[in-house]
Amino acid sequence: MKLGIDRLLENPELRKPLWGRRIALLGHPASVTSRGQHSLDALMDLSELSIVAAFGPQHGMKGDKQDNMVETSDAVDPDYGIPVYSLYGEVRYPSQEMLDSFDVLLVDLQDIGTRIYTYVTTLGYLIDACSTSDKGLWVLDRPNPAGRPIEGSLLEPGWESFVGAGPILMRHGLTFGELAKWFVSDRGSQLDLHLVAMEGYRPSQPPGYGWPLGELAWINPSPNASSLNMARCFPGTVLLEGTTLSEGRGTTTALELAGAPDVDFERVLRRMLQSCPSWTQGALIRPCWFEPTFHKHAGRLCSGLQIHTDGSSYGHERFKPYRLISLLLKCLRLEYPDYPIWRHFHYEYEKDRLAIDLLSGGTFLREWVDDPEGQPGDLERRLETDEEHWAETTAPLKIYAQ
Repeated sequence: MKLGIDRLLENPELRKPLWGRRIALLGHPASVTSRGQHSLDALMDLSELSIVAAFGPQHGMKGDKQDNMVETSDAVDPDYGIPVYSLYGEVRYPSQEMLDSFDVLLVDLQDIGTRIYTYVTTLGYLIDACSTSDKGLWVLDRPNPAGRPIEGSLLEPGWESFVGAGPILMRHGLTFGELAKWFVSDRGSQLDLHLVAMEGYRPSQPPGYGWPLGELAWINPSPNASSLNMARCFPGTVLLEGTTLSEGRGTTTALELAGAPDVDFERVLRRMLQSCPSWTQGALIRPCWFEPTFHKHAGRLCSGLQIHTDGSSYGHERFKPYRLISLLLKCLRLEYPDYPIWRHFHYEYEKDRLAIDLLSGGTFLREWVDDPEGQPGDLERRLETDEEHWAETTAPLKIYAQ
């Protein structure tokens, strides 16, 4: 398999349209070639291209910000003397000064296949900005480690935020290049979009099912995206950011588990298996204990559940992380009716709306969890409708064989 960046570097014909144009790169720590060289360094080594600026999303171009929601300042690259603009600092939408610095933007970001991952919103903002400023945008495509399965809800109108750039499904099933095509189509954009596709990418092929195991090293695209297991769990476990439950930040397995010091999660798991066992299939769900070193419940022993998708129990098509965590929250509410599940705090530049509603793309999930009469079938009908719509919408955008 060849990444988009590798194809661009190896094929001079692909680079010809870039000759004589001022080029900027949007990248992060996982923006590397298959041999581990950062894309900025590799492009600079070509010498034939004029790389004049770089951009970094949340966590920075170098991944310097370890915790969540920590801003990065603009800087000057110490090796090349070019500006490195932050799109998660004073601004999240590029300023006119930033746009004036280049003619073509190369986007080389490793996504993990979930709507709320802020790199998706950054891509949408840049597509809008480049379209209105007559700039070219090239996506150097990379794998979607979560693969082709889709799941979850569509963002509802009026619930746009920095963790929701549009009516995208929670687990969207697209590569970043395919997602760029969706943005252009959805917005009716006149953007000069160019996709440097991968070669030999088979997103439904085992054992990686979206991630080419044995071919491509895993490099964290953000500090807590530490494994393929995390990427598979994330469309569900990210919901925990909007709750008082720990999502494992402060441990070595963030966003692969859930827990709290005042909940018996073995009891919750029993309720889950009784209420809707089909939503718990496709992964090993293991009761565990952990003590976060920072973040929620720091220094307190937590009962919890850990999700494992890296063993023989993994079923790529059967594993439904969004339904799994929704069921966990529902069963927690049933077992502990007065438990304060929903966390009230400033979340991704939002002060007035609950994080759980921003994450789920509306109020329906929270209301279903809190409704004592709500049944799994009620949520299932809502999710199936959204999933069918997304599948029909995105089918023409897919460019890789199953």
